[in-house]
Amino acid sequence: MVSRFTAPQQADNQFQLRLLLAFAGMLLGFAILAGRFAWLQVYQHEHFATLAQNNSISLVPIIPNRGLIVDRNGVVLAQNYSAYTLELTPYKIEDLSRTLDGLGQLVELGPRDIKRFRKQAEESRNFESIPLKIKLSDEEVARVSANIWRFPGVEVKARLFRDYPFKEITSHVVGYIGRINQKEQQALEDNDELADYRGSTHIGKTGLEYTYEKVLHGTAGFEEMETDAGGRAVRTLRRVLPSNGHTLKLALDIELQKLAWDSFGDRRGALVAIDPSTGGVLAFVSKPGYDPNLFIDGIDSQSWKDLNEDWKKPLVNRALRGLYPPGSTFKPFMAMAALETKFREPSYTIPDPGYFSLPGSSHRFRDSKPTGWGSMNMFRSIQVSSDTYYYKLAWDMGIDRLSPQLAKFGFGSQTGIDLDGEARGVLPSKEWKRKRFAGKRYPEAARTWTPADVVPIGIGQGYNTYTPLQVAHAIAILANNGVVYQPHVVKEIENLKTGEVSKVAAAPVRDNHHNPANLAFVKSAMEAVLKPGGTAARIGAGLSYTMAGKTGTAQVVQIKQGAKYNASALAEIHRDHSWFVAFAPVEAPKMAIAVIVENGGWGAAAAAPIARELFDYYLTGRRSGVSSPDSPLVKPPRGATPSQADSSQAAGSAEEPVE
Repeated sequence: MVSRFTAPQQADNQFQLRLLLAFAGMLLGFAILAGRFAWLQVYQHEHFATLAQNNSISLVPIIPNRGLIVDRNGVVLAQNYSAYTLELTPYKIEDLSRTLDGLGQLVELGPRDIKRFRKQAEESRNFESIPLKIKLSDEEVARVSANIWRFPGVEVKARLFRDYPFKEITSHVVGYIGRINQKEQQALEDNDELADYRGSTHIGKTGLEYTYEKVLHGTAGFEEMETDAGGRAVRTLRRVLPSNGHTLKLALDIELQKLAWDSFGDRRGALVAIDPSTGGVLAFVSKPGYDPNLFIDGIDSQSWKDLNEDWKKPLVNRALRGLYPPGSTFKPFMAMAALETKFREPSYTIPDPGYFSLPGSSHRFRDSKPTGWGSMNMFRSIQVSSDTYYYKLAWDMGIDRLSPQLAKFGFGSQTGIDLDGEARGVLPSKEWKRKRFAGKRYPEAARTWTPADVVPIGIGQGYNTYTPLQVAHAIAILANNGVVYQPHVVKEIENLKTGEVSKVAAAPVRDNHHNPANLAFVKSAMEAVLKPGGTAARIGAGLSYTMAGKTGTAQVVQIKQGAKYNASALAEIHRDHSWFVAFAPVEAPKMAIAVIVENGGWGAAAAAPIARELFDYYLTGRRSGVSSPDSPLVKPPRGATPSQADSSQAAGSAEEPVE
């Protein structure tokens, strides 16, 4: 029998159980909460204390001063100056369009300013400040400063700006800096260099600014700033000064550079002058050039279009990347190859009827003198620039003997100059042709070396293509008796903080160990080029020092068999290039030079006077005044006729005969 009190007792027991479970749950919850408090406040105290401290401390980067670039005499080629900029930090601005409209009422903002700002905002990190308007006037600074409270995320900052005082004259050697883009930003992160660029907005893009970026940039410093809840600075806790960039002192002489630039006039071309005993580059001209100051903060679209559409191609570094057939300037190196291999004796003589025919063939490679030079030996072949002599020499020696000897002078190889983007050039060989014409679109015959391929190479035509830098390097090696120095624009790197100076490329790379007798012979023949009877006799007139040189005229288009070359009938870009290489004084060379004037015609007419101008200035301090296009020294000789190469082969040379 069930008691009538059983049901109420059961309900009471269930209530007590629920109460007990609830109490236990409360105790467990308080225990967990207490444990969490203990974990956060005891075991994690130091960590969160640091975070709390960081909430009130901001690290403000201090940008280092970029190093200067000066010439050998201390003349500044790249410098810094201070100016105020109006800058915006995008993440701090709620309504960017509204802010831009408001600022437009305080300072003059053009479409270019807005476009450049938006482009940089897309490429930059969100927390970085971005310049909206640079180089504010004092009045603009005052207006913005008085209203800065209205624009969160807007600041007026004093920044250093880069300036290139010589503009286009040094554009292709000094280069320029520009805004850091996303690709460069990623590269800095990948190389663990981002810390050095905190606060920096610019980086080297071309020329020495690019090659020596790490040397010029320096290392960023910082300030530890205590801030209030509104993010305003209260006081400076610690300051670590930046390490400013080092100064680059160049081997280049800016006065020589300016003289070379002016000597070209309106003509296009390139010039490289080297000290043979050190490899230091004394002048490095590519004309036309451009104003590098246009690129520092983003070039405007119209200027960019003008530079890209200019048929003269001012953005192309002709001295470093322009590839040209060397023409008859190649002949002294051909002579050295023959002498060093003992394939020819200096006294070896051939008949020169004014052409060379392949054995068993009626095809003719014509000489610059249609009637020929008669009896021709090696010395006279350099002095008067006989094409026939070198056609035959190339044919007799063959490419397998020639290529290794010519390679000793740096042909077909990068010189290793401290400028980025150097072209390699082409020193032909059987292996080169096989690789060059590999692929299904070329027949087997196209990639096979034929004996006739070597003939025009003897006079610096055919497959030969080199940069003016390579040609200057080669003539410097010859001038320095086969001792090779790596060409370098920078002479010294100076640490202004410690005063330490580091030399650049002070030791020779190698010694070719050429036979001294062979060197002396070729040099004497090159001296004769500037004496009566030589192709540059008028340029050598009145020299107060000894000079050895070689003229060259490189054809741009092929001339058909039997046709007569007529420069006036051709478009300017199809006319012959004018070359001249030289070194002086012969007994102890201080400068070796290579000059090319694009479509300038005779080697002695356009290029040689420019070189003479530079030698006179550098060695005597005087100017000869022979480089003007109106000078009588640059008129082509009467009766001069460029060679007419066989149409089935590459074009021949176009060297002038002696009057």
